[in-house]
Amino acid sequence: MEEKKTIFDYLAQVMIIFGFAVLILNIFCLAFGDSAKDISTIFALGTQGIPASVCFQFLCVSVLLTGARYVFFTDMVIKKMPVWLRTVCMMTFAIILIAVFILLFRWFPADMWQPWLMFFLCFGVCFVGSCLFVTFKEKVENRRMEEALRRLKEAEEKKE
Repeated sequence: MEEKKTIFDYLAQVMIIFGFAVLILNIFCLAFGDSAKDISTIFALGTQGIPASVCFQFLCVSVLLTGARYVFFTDMVIKKMPVWLRTVCMMTFAIILIAVFILLFRWFPADMWQPWLMFFLCFGVCFVGSCLFVTFKEKVENRRMEEALRRLKEAEEKKE
């Protein structure tokens, strides 16, 4: 049985996505900031950090991605869609959403292929990393549940 989610669960997920994005952006700022500040609004401050406007844009992306996650991965909205199709829809939505923000806020020049390649590479690495993390987490939770079930069965057998 899945527990009911509250607004605090939603906000926590927003903050996790936002925090991870800001962490990665700060690492990129330190690594590429000065060389990229003339071509990207994200790196406008060079190695000094991320502009506040960009932080709010990434917060908005985090809110929208969390909302999409709610739509695609809970049974509240979509009742009968396979998990693989939900994942494809979520990834497609995420790529389109981020592409819109890239174009709208000029995160990098749309006519340069190198930033697009880096975006898709970064997106792919993050997707694979999150899939590995979720798989690992699920295995750990399954082991805990199996162990709890085993102990419960042993306790039942001792009662008899």
